[in-house]
Amino acid sequence: MTGTVYLVGAGPGAADLLTLRAARLLAEADIVFHDALVPAPILALATRAERVAVGKRCGRHSTAQRFINKRLADAAREHRIVVRLKGGDPMLFGRAHEELGYLRAQGVGVEVVPGVTAALAAAADMRISLTRRGAARSITFVTPRQGAGEAPNDWARAVMAADTSAVYMGAGDAAAIAQALLAAGKRASTPVANVENASLPYARMLYGTLEELPALAAQIGGGPVVIVLGEVLSEAVRAAAPATARKAQAR
Repeated sequence: MTGTVYLVGAGPGAADLLTLRAARLLAEADIVFHDALVPAPILALATRAERVAVGKRCGRHSTAQRFINKRLADAAREHRIVVRLKGGDPMLFGRAHEELGYLRAQGVGVEVVPGVTAALAAAADMRISLTRRGAARSITFVTPRQGAGEAPNDWARAVMAADTSAVYMGAGDAAAIAQALLAAGKRASTPVANVENASLPYARMLYGTLEELPALAAQIGGGPVVIVLGEVLSEAVRAAAPATARKAQAR
């Protein structure tokens, strides 16, 4: 083997939220394999690298994982610095474990460079801490997505056990998420926020309650979304209610 594969977390999208190490690796990379969540300003940092689009994100073209794995290993035989640039939070939700396992089995040197999580970026955009003294001490990160052939996961129980929850990849399943949580005993009035395109200049925050979640999700424009639930959002939801009422009256 002549090279090393670096699994780099691109984070929620803003180029200036990349770690210094990630930016340096992109500048030095010989080849960069990236998914569709990685925006152009981040790819532009790979000034000398060949750029190869792989992976499925936001309903775009999908490349089977086994082919991605093989291409990474093959690239490491030809290049010194191979970057696998992954949008979102690859060490939370993603296939980083599959790539790590395959590359190790092939004898390829591999390192991980984590990034800022989308949930923290969403909290920063909302100017809301995900914990609050006396009100919220625990946070859970979940995804309701279930692949073909996978056993059902009890994500709803994790949400019920935490004070604040960040739900990844859930905008398309908002109605099912709301129904599952209501059936589990979550209050219909639980404060909720949908944060779309967190960290980017065109980020949007839509506030409401759990029973309003499907209607909020229907307003999403197609960008990646983090759904946040919990009492830490109560003030933001109350502040948003008058504005929503005014818009309804204007119609």
